Amino acid sequence: MFHKEGHKIILFTLFAVVACFLLTDHFVALFWLRTIILITLLVFLILILQFFRDPKRHTILDDTTVVSPVDGKVVVIEEVFEKEYFKDKRLQVSVFMSPINVHVTRYPVSGKVLFSKYHPGKYLVAWHPKASEENERTTVVVENATYGKVLFRQIAGALAKRIVNYAKTDANAVQGEDSGFIKFGSRVDLYLPLDTKIDVSLNQKVKGGESIIARINN
Repeated sequence: MFHKEGHKIILFTLFAVVACFLLTDHFVALFWLRTIILITLLVFLILILQFFRDPKRHTILDDTTVVSPVDGKVVVIEEVFEKEYFKDKRLQVSVFMSPINVHVTRYPVSGKVLFSKYHPGKYLVAWHPKASEENERTTVVVENATYGKVLFRQIAGALAKRIVNYAKTDANAVQGEDSGFIKFGSRVDLYLPLDTKIDVSLNQKVKGGESIIARINN
């Protein structure tokens, strides 16, 4: 299954690869060169297909947990001052996505969307310290009746050239459901209450919509 954001790109790529296959087979006489070109085209098509894959995830709805919004690796767990919305200290958990990860963004909690804003910006590498403030990004805040307010921020990386955000203010968010897509590499930051119990560790690999990032600290 492929994400709807990739349908046009996949179709265009498929036509282009088939055309190049036919041209190469017809005009390139050297067997070794023809083989290299054909293999390269095939690998390119496979990379595009795997990038836009949208595997089904089985989210266990739970208002006491925050699930990972994306696939990737946890690269930041720290207390920070969140400047845009909360304007106070929060626990930040950041997940970095490589180009081979699934790039669907999912709601980390269920609730009401209180805030959704797009910011144009730069394309620094996603792990750059200033990426969360200077790169192209979107900020979404969802309020859960049990957990409280959770902010998640899609951040474009050096390769990402388009962020898609489906979250609309006052809409109802469902934990684990599709909230957007980031094309070609990036990261997502979560900002959680200070009394949250973090359930992941640095460099841990997580799955969007399934891996539990944090729980209410009872």
